[in-house]
Amino acid sequence: MLSGEVCVYKVNLICMINKILYKLNSGKNRKIGYFVKNYARTLVPTSFYRAKLEKALEECKNRPDYEYIKDRVDYYNKLSLPEKELIKNAKIIGEHKIESPKVYFFDSYIYTRWFDKKLRWHFLPGDITFVPECPGVVKSRPLTDNNQNSVLLKLDKVRHFIFVKDKKRFSEKSNRAIFMGKIGKKENRVRFMEMFFGHPMVDVGDVSRKAVKPEWKAEKMTISQHLDYKFIMALEGNDVASNLKWVMSSNSLAVMPKPTCETWFMEGRLIPNYHYVEVKPDFSDLEERMKYYIEHEEEAEAIIKNAHEYVEQFKDEKREDLISLLVLDKYFKCTKQDI
Repeated sequence: MLSGEVCVYKVNLICMINKILYKLNSGKNRKIGYFVKNYARTLVPTSFYRAKLEKALEECKNRPDYEYIKDRVDYYNKLSLPEKELIKNAKIIGEHKIESPKVYFFDSYIYTRWFDKKLRWHFLPGDITFVPECPGVVKSRPLTDNNQNSVLLKLDKVRHFIFVKDKKRFSEKSNRAIFMGKIGKKENRVRFMEMFFGHPMVDVGDVSRKAVKPEWKAEKMTISQHLDYKFIMALEGNDVASNLKWVMSSNSLAVMPKPTCETWFMEGRLIPNYHYVEVKPDFSDLEERMKYYIEHEEEAEAIIKNAHEYVEQFKDEKREDLISLLVLDKYFKCTKQDI
């Protein structure tokens, strides 16, 4: 084998090994366990849950955190009386079947199974960045004044809801920022790559199979590898920045422009430079903002502490389930349906 061929072989071998290691230790939720658990849930008769719904919702009122729960329900579901009409072809929840993408079925079925199978809904799976004409149940919605027809439910959570235990302090991390993501035709990400590719303070890469520019091509990095950096970019993709949850649970600073979309994570309630470091939409002040927090570690630590406190509210699974049930209960009541 010629020396040049040996080099190519070694490079390909290293790339293959890195891909295997990434799959084994990416730090993301494992989908196999998620699908096994959710397929098993479909074997339990829905009548078992429907019989418990009224009691579960009534007992919720006696909880010491009921006002907090109600506030979140009203945030996710902004519908109010008088009731709104659904579209004529709104589907019956009892006819909701397993179909691609499966995560949207499973993440909604876990709650719809508690309700009468004859109830109807307008369900919009996927990355939704518009407000539907009639009340719809969505994963994401634009942060606009009149978005009440977009009712949020905790969907695609196996991908979006990841939290980490970061053992490395902010002061121990590299004075750099990192962004490794799929670029595609996302203008904000293309702009960011054009500005910071090769920058000494920012590590960037396009992890798409086919990079926008060959020189941008990079291998995926694990969450653990990201945690070596003081600053982790949370750039919106098709809707929200999917890494924002785990970044805010780490001891690194989440850095991003003001969000334009939100999900169950309530991105619209995040306070700039309190929960995350805000930069301009054109990223022109990124280096300046980084240098500021490198020189003012106590302020960086305060933001990280606030971010941790914000994330903590999503870790009570029983309460998250109650909020989800109440969101749907309100949805059915506000769309002229007997419940």
